[in-house]
Amino acid sequence: MNEYLESIGKSAKKAQTVMNTVTTEKKNDVLCKVAEAIINSTEDLIKANELDVAVSRNNGVKESLIDRLTLTEDRIKAMAEGLVQISELEDPIGEELEEFTRPNGLNIHKVRVPVGVIGIIYESRPNVTLDAFGLCFKSSNVSVLRGGKDAINSNKAIVKVIKDTLENCGLPKDCVILIEKTEREIATEFMKLNKYIDLLIPRGGASLIRSVVENATIPVIETGTGNCHVYVDESANLDMAVNIILNAKTQRMGVCNACESLLVHEKIADKAIPAIYEALTGKAVEIRAGEKAFAICPTLNMEKATEEDYGTEYLGPIISLQVVGSVEEAIEHVNTYTTHHSECIITENKQNADKFLNEIDAACVYVNASTRFTDGFEFGFGAEIGISTQKLHARGPMGLKELTSYKYKIYGDGQIRG
Repeated sequence: MNEYLESIGKSAKKAQTVMNTVTTEKKNDVLCKVAEAIINSTEDLIKANELDVAVSRNNGVKESLIDRLTLTEDRIKAMAEGLVQISELEDPIGEELEEFTRPNGLNIHKVRVPVGVIGIIYESRPNVTLDAFGLCFKSSNVSVLRGGKDAINSNKAIVKVIKDTLENCGLPKDCVILIEKTEREIATEFMKLNKYIDLLIPRGGASLIRSVVENATIPVIETGTGNCHVYVDESANLDMAVNIILNAKTQRMGVCNACESLLVHEKIADKAIPAIYEALTGKAVEIRAGEKAFAICPTLNMEKATEEDYGTEYLGPIISLQVVGSVEEAIEHVNTYTTHHSECIITENKQNADKFLNEIDAACVYVNASTRFTDGFEFGFGAEIGISTQKLHARGPMGLKELTSYKYKIYGDGQIRG
C-alpha cells in the first residue's frame, strides 16, 4: 500500500474516534466558525483560485467548465452560508429509528450512526470541498477529499482555513484531509483504500464515475452524470415551457442538473419548436434535432442529431431535440437515454403528469419546473455531497441522513440463547 495514503488513512481513522464523541452543539459552533473564517479569508481564496483558473485557461478548458472552477466573492459567501444552514439542520446522529422488545425480554433500539470515514473524489468545483466537509462533519464523519489537479490551489486554501479552525476549536485537524498529490496513480490507489475508507463518493463526469466504479474496492455511491430531459407535452403552456427550458439549459450549462435533451409532442411542435429555437439560439445554444423536427420546421438552422447525441451530457451550449407522438413515446425515449438524474414534463394534463412521474426511472422527476432545482441547497438540505443516480443506499440529493448508517443497541437482563 502507498505509504502516503496509508498515513492519511490512519490519521482519518484516529480522528473518527474523536468525531464519535463530539456533541451537536460543538459541531454547530465549529461549522459557524469555519463559515466566518471562510468569509474572512475571501481575498486569499480568490488569489489561490485565480492561479487555478489561469492554468485551465492556458490549457484550453472550455468556459462552462471554467465557470464551475471559478470562485467569486458571492460564491464564497454562498459557500459559507451553506455551512451555517447545515449548522441549523437537525443532527441525525443518535436518532432512534425503531424500538421494540422481543418475547424473551431483549429491548432492541435501532439508532442512526455515522458511516465513519468518507472519501470523496471530485473534479473542478472547489465549493465541493467546503460542502463535503460541512455535511460529513455535521453527520460525525471524517472526510478524505481528492479534488482535481485543476483546483488544487483553491482546495488547499479552503482546507487550510478548515484545519486552522478545527485546531482553534480543540478538535483534530484531520477531521478533514485533502489528498494533495494529484497524480492519477494516487487516485487509483485511493479507490482501493478499503482498510480505512468506509464509503467512496465520486462527483464529476462520466469518465470519473466509470473509473471509480471499475477500480474501487470501497463501497461506492454513483453520483453526478446528468443527461436531463424536458418533455413538452401536447397540453403544455408554451410560455411556461420556453421559460423552463431556457432556465434548465442556460442558467448554468456546466452542471449535472442542466437540461441536455428536449422532447416535443408532434401536436404542438409547429408552435413550440420555433419558440424554443428563438430562445435557445438567443443564448448561442446549438440545437441538434431529429428528422421529425426538420420536417416540421425546415427553415430553422438546426444541426442533425445522431444516436449519440440523445445520450450525451454536453455540459455546454448544445442540446438535442426529438419530436414524439405521445407521452408513452416520450417516456420510452427518456428511459432509453436517461442517466437516472432529473427529468421533467411540462403539461396541463394531470393524467399525463402522473404517468410520467410514475414511469420515469430517475432520482428526481418534475412536473412544470426546471431540472436545475435538483440540488441539496434548493431541497433545504443546506448543501449536498452529490446527486445519487443509483438506488442503494441513497438516491437524489444526498444530505445529512444519506451520510449515516445505523446500529442496533440491545439491552438485556441476563438472557442466554438456548
